[in-house]
Amino acid sequence: MSFQPIKSAVLGVGLGGMTFHIPFVLALPKYFTLSAVLERNPAGPGGKLAARFGAEVAKDVKIYRTYEELFADADIELVFISTPSETHYGLAKLALLAGKHVLVDKPVTAIATEAYELGELAKSKGLVLYPFQNRRWDSDFLALRKLLALPPSDPKSLGTLVEFESRFDRFRTALKNTWKDLPIPANGLTYDLGAHLIDQALVLFGRPAKLTAFIENVRGIGHKEVDDNFTVYLHYPGQPATDTVQPTSLTVILRGHILSVRSTQVRYVVRGTHGTFTKGGVDVQEDQLKAIHPAAIIADATFGLEPERIWGTVENVTPDGSIATSTWPSLEKGNYSGLFVDLALAIREGKQQAVTWAQSAEVIEMIELAYRSAKEERTLPVPPRP
Repeated sequence: MSFQPIKSAVLGVGLGGMTFHIPFVLALPKYFTLSAVLERNPAGPGGKLAARFGAEVAKDVKIYRTYEELFADADIELVFISTPSETHYGLAKLALLAGKHVLVDKPVTAIATEAYELGELAKSKGLVLYPFQNRRWDSDFLALRKLLALPPSDPKSLGTLVEFESRFDRFRTALKNTWKDLPIPANGLTYDLGAHLIDQALVLFGRPAKLTAFIENVRGIGHKEVDDNFTVYLHYPGQPATDTVQPTSLTVILRGHILSVRSTQVRYVVRGTHGTFTKGGVDVQEDQLKAIHPAAIIADATFGLEPERIWGTVENVTPDGSIATSTWPSLEKGNYSGLFVDLALAIREGKQQAVTWAQSAEVIEMIELAYRSAKEERTLPVPPRP
């Protein structure tokens, strides 16, 4: 039986919709058909869709000016929500009530209770509710997972982990003058980039025992409530020993700094009893998506391929006590398409989601705890799952 493409609509024609969602809907015609977009004030025929992807792409796509009209379209099966973060909960709820499957950009909601409520609503209606945690398909994260999966006997194994540091740093001295600079719910760098780092950490290590966070507007510009700098510590018990050394704890450090002057930013530093992994740079897919035609996502062999100059380095202690240094290559290409295919299979075939909604709700729990920890200037215990 052939796969019936899912009739899809995208809410939001800013960076998220035009870079991270529409290109993949267009690139995967086996799985999706772009039926509509929401654009309140299109400048001309086809609006931003035609301006970016061409009139031929836009000619059969409906442009709705209000979400009420879009949700009333009975042909639309799936809605991608890539609007300002504070609107995610309300729009996702309306879409579910209208009988649509929904993908929600991160952060999925401002507070965890809203996220869990949406999850229950989707479950009650038999609909797929999918969080856009695309950075699980970054080439560097895929390479890191392969390294961490090595058996202790492998000479490149890091051994028992004692510290894991994951960062999204940048150097930016001015505001971008977008909605992200406004003091509204779910804004700030912790919600924006912290959501990715926390998600990756929870995938690797699960729910922590305690959390400590430092969050601020370090540049002192714009609204002081909108943070541009965070450091979040997730505290875990020691992992099971792989040799005679039994660490008492594992500390996960997640950081986003807005005033980091480097030509290549640090991405990972992972320390274990047998070795250390360091890596710089960032996955190339975002920059590629801003420039290429959607067809190139599948056809271009270089899409998602990380340059060798930013491959990671592993330093391992040898039997004689010396340090052996080697390259840990990112051989697997970054593959955001994997998320979209997984979404389609969840809708059409009932496949278990690779990224579950409960996982995304847990990310919001950790973000809320991080803000509370920073405000109260103390380490907080992480409660059991709801």
